[in-house]
Amino acid sequence: MNTPDEVITRLDAVDYLVDDGLAMAIFLALRLGKPLLLEGEPGVGKTAAAKALADALDTPFIRLQCYEGLTAGEALYEWNYQRQLLHIRLGHASDDSSLFTDDFLLERPILRAVRHDGPTPPVLLIDEIDRADDEFEALLFEFLGEASVTVPELGTFAATRPPVVVLTSNRSRDLHDALRRRCLYHWIEFPAPDRAASIVRRAVPAATAPLIRDATEFIGRVRGLDLDKAPGLAETIDWVSALAALGVADLAAGDVLRTIGTIAKTPDDRILVAEAVTRESPQ
Repeated sequence: MNTPDEVITRLDAVDYLVDDGLAMAIFLALRLGKPLLLEGEPGVGKTAAAKALADALDTPFIRLQCYEGLTAGEALYEWNYQRQLLHIRLGHASDDSSLFTDDFLLERPILRAVRHDGPTPPVLLIDEIDRADDEFEALLFEFLGEASVTVPELGTFAATRPPVVVLTSNRSRDLHDALRRRCLYHWIEFPAPDRAASIVRRAVPAATAPLIRDATEFIGRVRGLDLDKAPGLAETIDWVSALAALGVADLAAGDVLRTIGTIAKTPDDRILVAEAVTRESPQ
């Protein structure tokens, strides 16, 4: 991908539509070999961007889903303790050093990305980094800065072809400044109704143009409410898919209320969306 315009074209070919800002961020991340941190509200397409990038580059996609309590053994590497124990029982262990060799090393997502030996570097997604602990962020500094992982017993593994690294965050907590400094950054907004309509049209080709237009405009208005969870693109696509399956061609208030569970995911949100429907019937 030699230009931002080519990024747009290549991602468009795998049905992921990007604006100029995200295209530039991806282009610079690829050109400079820097990790890219994507932030935005849930449902704006951060995770999908990394998946689409792997498809566009025709390269393996490796995902690390972050959560509270995530450890190095689950993200970087781990020793195969069962095989080591068997090795000892069979009398093959002359000393401890024979237990800590490559034969007993289990690659977790980050080390697997570093040691990938294919013709093209993989895309590594570190998803929802804000869900992990502060301590886990510190474990990433070496990898993000140098595309390497140190295993004390074996030394440092450095990537011959640094992976394309995408981190995502929903800003549920502040990330460490040292992590941000190692990354390029882009904030993804909810798409405008016209671009959202283009995305939904590709995902739900059976839906009519009026239905897609009215649904995406209504979702845009709903996001202005004080919701616990504003509906993202995934919810919009699910909703339009449900409406199309019901044979709805033109959106009416009754259609919204019948399918409200696809876009409102808490009791309070259901009430707010239902009240919005009574105030204005989407046409």
